[in-house]
Amino acid sequence: MNKPKIFIACDTNRISEVKKIISKTKTNKLDLGYKFGLEFFYSKGGREYISKLKGKKIFLDLKLNDIPNTCAAAINSLRDLKNISYLTVHINGGLEMLKAVKKVSKKINNKIKILGVTVLTSFSNTSIKKIGHTKSIKELVKKQVALAKLAKLDGIVCSGFEAKYLKKICKNMEIITPGIRLVGDNKGDQKRVMTPKQAFKNGATSIVIGRSVTKGNIKNNIKKLIKSLN
Repeated sequence: MNKPKIFIACDTNRISEVKKIISKTKTNKLDLGYKFGLEFFYSKGGREYISKLKGKKIFLDLKLNDIPNTCAAAINSLRDLKNISYLTVHINGGLEMLKAVKKVSKKINNKIKILGVTVLTSFSNTSIKKIGHTKSIKELVKKQVALAKLAKLDGIVCSGFEAKYLKKICKNMEIITPGIRLVGDNKGDQKRVMTPKQAFKNGATSIVIGRSVTKGNIKNNIKKLIKSLN
């Protein structure tokens, strides 16, 4: 039986905290990787630390979103990070930008997988209308995924709610689901959250979990996570 694929979100600006997270999440019962976002990547020594990580599956969550040339140049600037497995871009950047990113990424590292970010899990149908969208999240995500497929991205990032109906559309793409909480945990700033077990049931190929594991007793939280998946 395949081990559940899980990325632990290292949402911190301190290298010491990342070392602690990696050390205390070790287990042979999960297929673990580590996600680094803007907070750590921009922090002092963060980029260098990521570049030197060995033997870890690394998810670089930069959510690039700019004109095609700028995003392509940004990808090119990551050419020294040969250990990156996944990199995110916003699908809202448009088809030409997505194609440009995909093209350059394969030139600098043919092992890297480009993931298209759909609608952030901090949005609800109400809040997304406040920034000008007239469609529901479900309708918007379907359009975004169509663009991701045209650009031949390797996967998408979406909530567990969208994964349920996208798994048929994204048969040859990875579906990575953030906004994961263990039962009883606070939602925080997230709107569309789900438990690990339900997200996998809905079609996620991997999940991203942060606060439910990294806050408090990390070793105990990992045990809770493993138990919740049984």
